[in-house]
Amino acid sequence: MAWASPSLRDCKAWQDAGLSLSTSSNEACKLFDATLNQYVTWTNDKTLGGIEGCLAKLHEADPTFVMGHVMANGLELIGTGSSVLLDQKLDSAVKKMMELSKMQPLTEREQLHVSAVDLFAKGCLPEASEQWEQILQNHPMDLLALKFVHDTYFYLGFSEQMRDSVARVLPYWKPSIPFSNYVKGMYSFGLIETNFYDQAQKVADEALAVDPKDAWSVHTIAHVHEMKAELEKGLKFMQQTESHWKDCDMLACHIFWHWGLYFIEKGDYEAALTLYDDYIATHGFASGAMLDVVDNSSLLYRLQMEGVNIGDRWKKLLQITKPHAKDHVLLFNDLHILMSSLGANDQEMTNQLLTTLQEVSKIPGANHQHCLAQSLGLPLCQALVEFEDGNYSKAVELLYPVRYQILQIGGSNAQRDIFNQLLIHAALNSKSKHHQKLARCLLIERDAFKPNSPLTERLMRKASAVHCLG
Repeated sequence: MAWASPSLRDCKAWQDAGLSLSTSSNEACKLFDATLNQYVTWTNDKTLGGIEGCLAKLHEADPTFVMGHVMANGLELIGTGSSVLLDQKLDSAVKKMMELSKMQPLTEREQLHVSAVDLFAKGCLPEASEQWEQILQNHPMDLLALKFVHDTYFYLGFSEQMRDSVARVLPYWKPSIPFSNYVKGMYSFGLIETNFYDQAQKVADEALAVDPKDAWSVHTIAHVHEMKAELEKGLKFMQQTESHWKDCDMLACHIFWHWGLYFIEKGDYEAALTLYDDYIATHGFASGAMLDVVDNSSLLYRLQMEGVNIGDRWKKLLQITKPHAKDHVLLFNDLHILMSSLGANDQEMTNQLLTTLQEVSKIPGANHQHCLAQSLGLPLCQALVEFEDGNYSKAVELLYPVRYQILQIGGSNAQRDIFNQLLIHAALNSKSKHHQKLARCLLIERDAFKPNSPLTERLMRKASAVHCLG
């Protein structure tokens, strides 16, 4: 007897949608759909058995279903908490997927999916993106390809591609089609990341009008208020919508992180710390998901730059960051893991991270992140170390030349802003008159792009005081 809900697509329904799946198991098709639904909505739905439960039952229903393996391996890889270099089980799973793909006839679309996941596993993220885009040219309704490429562009810092990839398929997603509002929410995020604030707000609002629980669209609006320094609007929006997204277990921690940014911007550090202790740390320690881990590091580091006493929070955070010190899946992750080892004053972990990153940067191959390590990752890591050691001039000398390349580490504008702040703080604290002038220039630039920012105003007051003392 089929396990899954009748509303989930069986073999014929997938075929009717022009997205045939190479399996004769209706149960496997429905479980594939159930897993996809949860990925799109950023939640583990208990009524469906959660993503892990669905994948386990999917493999039971048809162990040779290649797209089931694509889904399982792709989700594991896209979480960036592991890689085939680190995890023998994951490496074997990807090899199994490749073997199965050669043992049976697949559609061209399925073959491209297999190729994309294999490329991603090898660290060839731009090449994986090209495979998923090829699928979308012929199959604009392939939601798995759209989600995988959207997340991959995010990791690459390809903001325009993230926006345009969704723009190209959006006309096909009529309002009557399930999850069309979530596709619209994805588009809204591409818009905010390319500085179309008002349009991003409009599109996200339209998506939320269909489903207020669309956490990705909530996330977009959080970005809009953050980028425009609309603190009271942002805080009010969080309070009013919390009941809609707080149970969205894959994204709730990150939305609470955005809430924390408003408090830091406002200078309400106690509120930010309380939010960290009650929600962000709680979620991060419970999930261990890399998105939650970096959010923990990011919030603490921003507070520390503001002069806030973090107490023993860094040492506690080390429990979940230390196992990832040698991962080197994404430079973005490495940098946030390094923040935690520096914050906790764990010299051994810091040395381990830097040494192993240096080693992988020298390995020949097409791993995108490892290729970037020498020119971008290591200078950024070293800048963090120099800043921690009080060598502010050296930190400026490392950060300033690469400031326009930082986009390549991925993440969002809001997430990467931590490095803009770091450069300003380093320049302000430097004994070099040239660097102090640079700090004032950077603050004028920041004020022009993000007017009415209390954080910028505080830094400007500090810059004025430094100038007077000088």
